[in-house]
Amino acid sequence: MLAEEYVLGPDSRRQAGVPQGTVTKYEWTSKIYPGTVRDYWVYVPAQYRPDKPACTMVFQDGWTFVNENGAFKTTIVFDNLIHNGDMPVTIGVFINPGVVPGAAPNTQSRFNRSDEYDAVGPRFPAFLIEEILPEVGKRYNLSGDPNDRAIAGSSSGGNASFNAAWTRPDVFHRVLSFIGGFTNLRGDHIYPSLVRKMETRPLRVFLQDGLQDINVYSNYELGAALRDANYDYKLVIGTEAHNSKHGSAILPDALRWLWRDYPKPIAKPAGGPRHYLSNNILLDTDTGWELVSQGYKFTEGPAVDAQGNVFFSDIPNSRIYRISVDGKVALFRENTGEANGLMFGPDGRLYACQNGRQRIVAYAADGKESVVAEGVSSNDLAVNPRGEIYFTDPQNKRVWFIDAKGNKRVVDEGILFPNGVRFSPDHAFLMVADTMSRWIWSFSVQPDGSLAAGEAFHRLEIPDEVESGPIRSGADGMTVDADGFVYVATKLGIQIADPAGRTVGILNSPGASDPSNVVFGGPDLQTLYVTAGDKVFRRRIRKKGTFPWAQVMPPKPHL
Repeated sequence: MLAEEYVLGPDSRRQAGVPQGTVTKYEWTSKIYPGTVRDYWVYVPAQYRPDKPACTMVFQDGWTFVNENGAFKTTIVFDNLIHNGDMPVTIGVFINPGVVPGAAPNTQSRFNRSDEYDAVGPRFPAFLIEEILPEVGKRYNLSGDPNDRAIAGSSSGGNASFNAAWTRPDVFHRVLSFIGGFTNLRGDHIYPSLVRKMETRPLRVFLQDGLQDINVYSNYELGAALRDANYDYKLVIGTEAHNSKHGSAILPDALRWLWRDYPKPIAKPAGGPRHYLSNNILLDTDTGWELVSQGYKFTEGPAVDAQGNVFFSDIPNSRIYRISVDGKVALFRENTGEANGLMFGPDGRLYACQNGRQRIVAYAADGKESVVAEGVSSNDLAVNPRGEIYFTDPQNKRVWFIDAKGNKRVVDEGILFPNGVRFSPDHAFLMVADTMSRWIWSFSVQPDGSLAAGEAFHRLEIPDEVESGPIRSGADGMTVDADGFVYVATKLGIQIADPAGRTVGILNSPGASDPSNVVFGGPDLQTLYVTAGDKVFRRRIRKKGTFPWAQVMPPKPHL
């Protein structure tokens, strides 16, 4: 295939009467990427005034974009577009990838570009947000509004830009990617799947690639996912290979598209035909997470009673609180022995993992405590219609069973970190979340309480496959709806797995802390309550939960 000829237009050349901005070079030593040093440049347009917050656009591979003699000539384009009113007054931050210098003379340095740019997860965005932008903000008045911030890059720098905005939409709303390679270098191939599964974000995304680029199909795939989720996106495919010829020629028009209608805010899309959460199956997209209560040390163990009231524990403070159906929060019990997991049983009592005292207890409606089992390490529990209990013991990698007479025995050993535990709606299967892996285990519950046919069954998404240590989802507490879907608190948010074991949707985390547990509450069991750090949140959804001690036959799943 013959490549088209791409030439730079007048917006990429100096024009008479157009004021020029200034560019200043700096050097940075990072703490988030220890040992790395890098150059970065700050472009300030002539129209900038310190008394008015400026928009900000961050570029990866900074020298490639800031160099006036290079392909993109970005500062010249900025000067012309800002002068003509095609984009707002914008400070450009052009950052090179980090380098770890060799420790001795005549030794090779370590180049961190792929480690930073091709990774999936919060580390690189944190570097920009916690180190570079605050440093630039010491000199210039930068707007903190994510609608006023854009991020751009080429090749792996495009990957890094999408990752930063996807991971931190509270900081960046506009993304520009030239010849990005969303392939399995360090996990970027997961993004098309996540775009379809995860709750939509207020993003505008411009993608460019060429037909002769080996990575072009990954851009088609990501573009299709953005289309199917109803994002404001544009995919432009040229005829070139993995180079800057096409991207540099269309940079002015890409920036016009990215900043069009400014300052009108970029809205969160309502979702499209192939987006599970938003296409009228699960969410009313007009509603988000609502803060119920805050000011605790660490919230956990939400449990629902027969009226729809929700109880939760504040572990370090050894307290249990009650959220009534009208939203009022009141103390239920003090001195709980650092109670963690909670669950109501068929007898109306609230069962608790009182790990600080190494026992399982039950609370009557008046708060009176009864000991169910002693000498056990416990984290979370599930109670069946006969009043029998299963509980997890993460430190010893065990799942325990307590029969109706109070006899206890180990029914499974070997899960890396067994944490949340729940029954399927009909109580035929017991599910156990493994915090240290990406799996929820499923066991067939036998008449004598033993577990059979154990399988790593529900596959969860993970936030970053390149983090050191074991691959971990952070899976914690979970609940189920009447259709047999499982809702799991994880590092990525509330993951929703269908009865066949597939993760089909992910709700955003409600706050800054990772969610620890989740339960359906309210009089109609259509409000999802989530504990996260020092707070408790809730959200109305279209699905209906079940009372955990009751048996409900779910419909046959779509396979």
